[in-house]
Amino acid sequence: MSEPVLLDDEVRPGVVALTLNRPGRRNALNMALMRELCGAIDRHSADPSARVLILRGNGPVFCAGLDLEEAANLNTAEEGAEWVRRLLDTLSGTPLVTICEAHGAAFAGGAGLLACCDFAVAAEGLRIGFPEVRRGLVPALVSMVLTHTLRDADLRELFLLAEPIDAHRALAMGLVHRVVAEDRVRDESARLAGLVLEGAPEAVRETKRLLGQVRAALGGVAEQVALEAHARARVSDEAREGLAAFLEKRKPRWT
Repeated sequence: MSEPVLLDDEVRPGVVALTLNRPGRRNALNMALMRELCGAIDRHSADPSARVLILRGNGPVFCAGLDLEEAANLNTAEEGAEWVRRLLDTLSGTPLVTICEAHGAAFAGGAGLLACCDFAVAAEGLRIGFPEVRRGLVPALVSMVLTHTLRDADLRELFLLAEPIDAHRALAMGLVHRVVAEDRVRDESARLAGLVLEGAPEAVRETKRLLGQVRAALGGVAEQVALEAHARARVSDEAREGLAAFLEKRKPRWT
């Protein structure tokens, strides 16, 4: 079995790259991948020589979101919800400056990873979406990230209509920072990483820490509320129907 997360050792000094490596499953987030990714981020966060972390996806898409086959298992729903929360917190909270290289598609939890990064470089043709309500789920945890980034009107469009948007619409919303040709994504993320490296290391870390503290103060107890909402939705009748419909490739029959 291949490793769910790959480390790219060829990046320049001070820059590390982690690659989601479940291409046959469109890099869907199962608990094994989330556990490995959290561990890798923590290890590099503790390395004083590391300053920038680049997040990539292997295969035709960046990340299709939660592994819905695993999510359909009610016995692990609570554990799965906790891993989603932990992953988003770990990626948001790392002292490293994070850059997401997104291509193909970033849906649901995959779009959440993109939103957690300090910068997102999108390939032309990227589609971003939050289809949770069409699966009987609630985009609760990612809402904790996006409420600090997007206008309320944009959140309602993304979450309630659940229609994917293209890279240029995402750029206009502020969900991504650059849109380039797919073969230029790595070059652009490397350029941004180089700009980060020009800053004083401790000043960059302290600035990111300050921004995180401000966001946390504004969030208050909302994270626990979001986690509870996410967990409730995972075991609801609508989630069972929505996930079954997705796996059976049919339209859900809402009651």
